[in-house]
Amino acid sequence: SEPETKLAAVLVLLYEKGGELRVLLTTRSKKMRTHAGQTALPGGRVDKQEGDTNFADTALREAHEEVGLPLTSPDIHVLGRLNSSISLHRLIVVPVVGVLTRPYVLNDLKASEDEVDNIFSHPLEAILDPSISSKEPLSAVGSEDWPYEDSEYYNTSDSVVEILGNTTYRMHRFRSSGSPIKGLTSDILVSL
Repeated sequence: SEPETKLAAVLVLLYEKGGELRVLLTTRSKKMRTHAGQTALPGGRVDKQEGDTNFADTALREAHEEVGLPLTSPDIHVLGRLNSSISLHRLIVVPVVGVLTRPYVLNDLKASEDEVDNIFSHPLEAILDPSISSKEPLSAVGSEDWPYEDSEYYNTSDSVVEILGNTTYRMHRFRSSGSPIKGLTSDILVSL
C-alpha cells in the first residue's frame, strides 16, 4: 500500500557492549546535498535496480555502502520494521531494526568518504534517560557538535511545520560523541 517512489529505509542496528544496548550511528559528510554534518542511521532511497526487494534489502545495502557493514552475515539479524515517517524532503522513511550478535563485525567498518564523516554508537537507554550518556566521550558543550550551552545532555524546541498542516513538531536533541542526535533520527530512536 506504499507508493513506488520517494521511499527510503534506514538501519537501526543494535548490539550489546559492556552490558548495554547500543545503536550504530553516523555523521553525514559535509559534502552531502541534504542533512550535511548531521547524525543519521545508515540508510537511503529504495533502488530496485540495485536489487532492493524489500526495506530490509535497502537498509542493509545502504549500510554496506556507507559504513562497510557486510551485506550478508550470520551475525546480523533483521527483527522487523517500525512505523514509517515522512522526512522534511517528503520521503517515506522505513526504519528496519536489526541486531548484531557479534560486535567484532564493527572492527572492520570503514566510512564512505563521499557519504560519512564519522561512525559512532550511542547507548540506546540514553534516549530514555539522557544523563546515562555522561559516561560517554561527549562532544564539548558550546562546540559545533553541541551548541546548546544551556543543556547538558538533552535539548528540545517546538516549531510549526506547514507541510504537515501546521502541526507542532517537537525537535529532540541528544548530546553524543558525534554530532547531536536530532530530527528524524531522534524520532526513530524515541519510538524504538
